[in-house]
Amino acid sequence: MEIATEVTMLRMYLVQQWFNLSDPAVEEALYESISMRQFVGIDLGREPVPDETTLCKFRHLLERHDLGRRLFEELGRHLQEQGMQVSPALGMQSSTSRLEGTDRTDFLTTSSDLP
Repeated sequence: MEIATEVTMLRMYLVQQWFNLSDPAVEEALYESISMRQFVGIDLGREPVPDETTLCKFRHLLERHDLGRRLFEELGRHLQEQGMQVSPALGMQSSTSRLEGTDRTDFLTTSSDLP
């Protein structure tokens, strides 16, 4: 069994914040959603989804050092430069043309669709 990498845990944290999920809900969502697993980088044929306790410990580590807030500020700046926007509980919002060839565009909108 492989140990979850920092990148995997960071992406789980992003999914949690973007979709306003609890630690157990993130674990469950990753087992149920192929698109979320692909984003996080988990292949269930090779590794399980990190459990809710692992995510909880990672989240607390980020919070203890104020890294979650700083991460989202930097990520927001970067995405804005690319013409995208991320809002908690809404997921990524952008032009769907940036995701050509993907099967997961139903939660994306153009910036002109935003309130």
